[in-house]
Amino acid sequence: MNNSQKVRDKHKKYIFDAVKNYYKEPIVVSDAKGSRVKDLDGKSYLDFFGGILTVSIGHANEEVNAAVKAQINHLTHISSLYPSVPVVELAERLVNLAPQNLKKVFLNATGTEADETAVMLAQLYTGNSEILALRHGYSGRSMLAQSLTAHAPWRAIPTQIASVKHALAPYCYRCPLKLSPKNCGTACATDIEELIQTTTTGRIAGILVEPIMGVGGFITPPEEYFRIVADIVRKHGGVFISDEVQTGFGRTGKTWGIEHYGVEPDMITVAKGIANGFPLAAVISTKEIAGSLEKNTISTFGGNPVSCASANSTIDIIKRDNLTENAKNMGYRLMRGMKKIQKKYPKTLGEVRGKGLMVGIELVKDETIKDRTPDLDSTNRIMEETKKRGLLIGRGGLYGNCLRIAPALNIGSDDIDEAIQIVAESFGTL
Repeated sequence: MNNSQKVRDKHKKYIFDAVKNYYKEPIVVSDAKGSRVKDLDGKSYLDFFGGILTVSIGHANEEVNAAVKAQINHLTHISSLYPSVPVVELAERLVNLAPQNLKKVFLNATGTEADETAVMLAQLYTGNSEILALRHGYSGRSMLAQSLTAHAPWRAIPTQIASVKHALAPYCYRCPLKLSPKNCGTACATDIEELIQTTTTGRIAGILVEPIMGVGGFITPPEEYFRIVADIVRKHGGVFISDEVQTGFGRTGKTWGIEHYGVEPDMITVAKGIANGFPLAAVISTKEIAGSLEKNTISTFGGNPVSCASANSTIDIIKRDNLTENAKNMGYRLMRGMKKIQKKYPKTLGEVRGKGLMVGIELVKDETIKDRTPDLDSTNRIMEETKKRGLLIGRGGLYGNCLRIAPALNIGSDDIDEAIQIVAESFGTL
């Protein structure tokens, strides 16, 4: 097997049909270095999606690779039944990075597991069972995660966990209450009070939220939203869980996405960018919440020594090279570039949003007449045109009409400018 078409044919033959690939003719990535990937046919691409915001400091980072190889030579796997140096070193790093009230760590293999663990802990700690999540949110693939997810294209089965209630999303561009951000009074946040009073017992376990909604299309809430939500949730006995699977480790220009909103969470969940591509996730919580889990628990692959070695190296590099600040600065540059394109194509580019290196573009049929009908066809065309010009980006949103742009945290200005130019040229083809 030595060419892309053979791989595509075998993917179609052997992999579930539901496992979709990007593009009419998917690329088969064979090599990657830094922010560049190469396919089996020899074409190079600038990667501005990083394995869904996971390759946080670039492909095949030499320092991370060295740490991983050294760990493999010593210990590949042992499970959580035994302590190991990489595990406790990572736990210490995570506690030192986390908000000051969070002191305990539970390691998982995936973001789905982390979210499930956080919900279980919230229920144990509060003694309440009902949990809130946001519409347009995405939490993973398990039974509970599917129930938490309020995004029909990603839900294969009806809600199975009756204790999950979904609040209105802070989606100002498509306000569910048809209000204007200038005079709405953040009604989507205050509505959570009525949601609790009318659809729950009045006492809840908590709420799980993404500071910026990833699969939802990088929906970015107004500044005051989460402060209002946290106050309401805590008044009704719940805890505040910040899902930092996509927003964590400097992605938004701050260590944690929730920092932009002035809320100190009771738990955070992390995954994706924590280990630069290796499977790893975690829950970081207060001592009191962690102590509420009294039954035995293990994680076979959570805290795998090799993944932890990768995470330790990744976190050290992010801190040493001040990549959170770089994400902030390069994010400004990227956002300015996208805003300029929006001014040139105001009918099609409905909204440019996000923070740091997490920038979303929502495409509509005709923004100038406030139509705001999602433009799936143009989104598909932009995806194909950027690919043709050597740029890989993501997509999302309930209607599939949002472009998601999220390069590595150590991206430079030249690559940012190249990506902006490619996106501009691609919009010029519409």
